[in-house]
Amino acid sequence: MKNYTITVNGNTYDVTVEENGAGAAPAAAAAPKAAPKKAAAPKAAAGGTPISAPMNGTIVEVKVKVGDKVTNGTVVAVLEAMKMENDIVSDRDGVVAAVCVNKGDSVETGAAVVTINA
Repeated sequence: MKNYTITVNGNTYDVTVEENGAGAAPAAAAAPKAAPKKAAAPKAAAGGTPISAPMNGTIVEVKVKVGDKVTNGTVVAVLEAMKMENDIVSDRDGVVAAVCVNKGDSVETGAAVVTINA
């Protein structure tokens, strides 16, 4: 019997391979070591209005930081979904109160990306 640790698409598995006999295919039993971490939907900062993710995806770039002034249409982050990059834009003028995501975070539809104070 041989033990292996294999990582597939970010999931790590401990695999034990057992020989059944000459010429027989080995049997593999895989059990996930740990579930991949998913970013929790952060709460909006007190008094701020959230700019939300329009769909599930991965944040590939955050274009603003706390204290930045934004106007209606300013790109605040870039979200990759279905192999396409989508700009997440501010729908109002204001100042960034909080950045709720980091590059590489997985987000779900409606998750706050940034919050803006008017």
